[in-house]
Amino acid sequence: MRRILIANRGEIARRVIATARRMGIDTVAIYSDADAAALHVREATVAYALGGNTPRDSYLRVDKMLAAAKATGADAVHPGYGFLSEDAGFAQAVQDAGLSWIGPPPAAIRALGSKAAAKALAAQQGVPCLPGYAGDDQGEARFVAEAAKISYPVMVKAVAGGGGRGMRLVTEAAQLPQALKRARSEALAGFGNGELLIERAVLHPRHVEVQVFADTHGQVIHLGERDCSVQRRHQKIVEEAPSPAVSPELRARMGRCAVALAQGAGYVGAGTVEFLVEGNDFFLMEMNTRLQVEHPVTEAITGLDLVEWQIRVARGEPLPLAQDEVQLHGHAIEVRLCAEDEHYVPHAGRIRHFAAPPAAAFERAPLRFDHAIEAGGEVTPYYDAMLGKLIVHAPTRAEAIDRLIGALAQTELLGLPSNRGFLMECLQDARYQSGEALISFLAEHGDALREQLLKKERLAHEHCALAVVYPQETGPLPCAFAAPLRLSHRGEVSALTVRAVAGGVQLLGEPARTIALQALADGAVQCAEDGVTRRVRAALAPAADAPRRWHAQAGGVDWWIVDASFDPVAGAGQTQAATELRAPFNGKVVRVAAVVGQALAAGETAVVIESMKLEHSVAPRADAAVAELLVTEGQQVTPGQVLLRFAAPPVVDEAVK
Repeated sequence: MRRILIANRGEIARRVIATARRMGIDTVAIYSDADAAALHVREATVAYALGGNTPRDSYLRVDKMLAAAKATGADAVHPGYGFLSEDAGFAQAVQDAGLSWIGPPPAAIRALGSKAAAKALAAQQGVPCLPGYAGDDQGEARFVAEAAKISYPVMVKAVAGGGGRGMRLVTEAAQLPQALKRARSEALAGFGNGELLIERAVLHPRHVEVQVFADTHGQVIHLGERDCSVQRRHQKIVEEAPSPAVSPELRARMGRCAVALAQGAGYVGAGTVEFLVEGNDFFLMEMNTRLQVEHPVTEAITGLDLVEWQIRVARGEPLPLAQDEVQLHGHAIEVRLCAEDEHYVPHAGRIRHFAAPPAAAFERAPLRFDHAIEAGGEVTPYYDAMLGKLIVHAPTRAEAIDRLIGALAQTELLGLPSNRGFLMECLQDARYQSGEALISFLAEHGDALREQLLKKERLAHEHCALAVVYPQETGPLPCAFAAPLRLSHRGEVSALTVRAVAGGVQLLGEPARTIALQALADGAVQCAEDGVTRRVRAALAPAADAPRRWHAQAGGVDWWIVDASFDPVAGAGQTQAATELRAPFNGKVVRVAAVVGQALAAGETAVVIESMKLEHSVAPRADAAVAELLVTEGQQVTPGQVLLRFAAPPVVDEAVK
């Protein structure tokens, strides 16, 4: 094995490149047009252009992958995760082309990559499963009938793939037809396979998964478990190992079941068996026949390089450890840093500034940051919203939590929204810190976390906004004239009067406030008021409707500031805003639900936009009648683009009201 083509992109491509380089193996990066300037392209030994932007035109094209391998002289293929990593046809095509496949045999992928097939095999191996339906009849009537037999609530799932795509919780029969339609659409877009299954829903479990590894000599072991219960919309954002709720006895039972399932399928390589856990009971969810996004936490507590194990197993080497030689040390936690706001809405755009937390500050609790982020890079709407993963390994869980909060606070990422602050709120929550967070954690407590984050944001804006805007807009003046300044934050405009003073700025009012400002060598600004000093980092991030707009960070808080000094006074333009529905992010319109003349209720879906592999409903905030549709299905839209217009509400004469 001399040269590995990595059939993926972003941080996982960089991750595989790092291990291959250490092992003295050349690598081939592939890239779409949208990824032409990406980090993984520059770091590989050779790079090959696939063309196209969407996954269907690039990273899901088997023919282009094989052409890339042939053109670059690759003799092996590593699939990473997502895209074609669990496609048995791709694995077979790689082997048929005479290349080494760094993954499980195609037969094992077929047996386990489908949730339906995996459940059938699991039942034969004595692995506990939930009742459900995963048959060939994919008609709506059959699903309705089977759901009635199972009894509600039920979970709709895509048979292929994972990552929460194609998954819907259905609590009553009336919701099922629409859930099936949306799940099938996401599954087709994400995995090229629209087949679905349903199973009885467990409403308050943990998500616990077991890492298994098998070689070509019949040896199968497990490397402990990971707890991935903190999820939004069925997608993991916090993962840790070991689970705070798994005893040694439960770990052994789950490990035996995971190993039995892998052995029954003739498995080879890295795989993950996922379970729903309630108390001491567990039920199979699925088996992922690939390396997981969260594999670094297992690497941290075992001291192993799982990508190296994958390569060595693909070479035919035996596993380097037996089950009784696997040792687990300390506690590791990973968070997924995503380009999304606190409501989980994905955002595309340009990264204006990026700085990773200094590794030197984490000697006792080592920090690892797997990412594909760089200043000036473009986050496109074509792929997943995840930007990278921060992982901390510490002697205890409490120390790992504290260190990870500190690492997030020191991560500087400006230009587009991210979930950095929201992740910190999750880690600081008492329920998470006590190990009590279940899959339902964010569904039940997300609003409270968002409110806490908003309070911190408002406080940071109050104390630090002038440190962002004032030195850049006015600078030190030869004469200390008072100047008006109007700053907008979340649509609320503050009218201020400011004056330059020695070493800072004075905010006039009763009482007047003096804020000392000092530009730091790294481009940040130090802001001091009443003995409290804050470090503020900001970058200009203009939008089409707000050219004088900044993204600012102070510790764990992100917020957006717009200089509205030259905008019309309050009230101007509000009528137009109230009669337009705009796209909140980049994406493709996959469904136009509204029709001209329709009276839409507040919150009723008007347009469905697909962005970063997920579908999102866009709805009016108040009751409104549709006057004009401005987009069609299949059309790409950009942030702020008008999707439709509503009829203007009637004007009421206050004098005769």
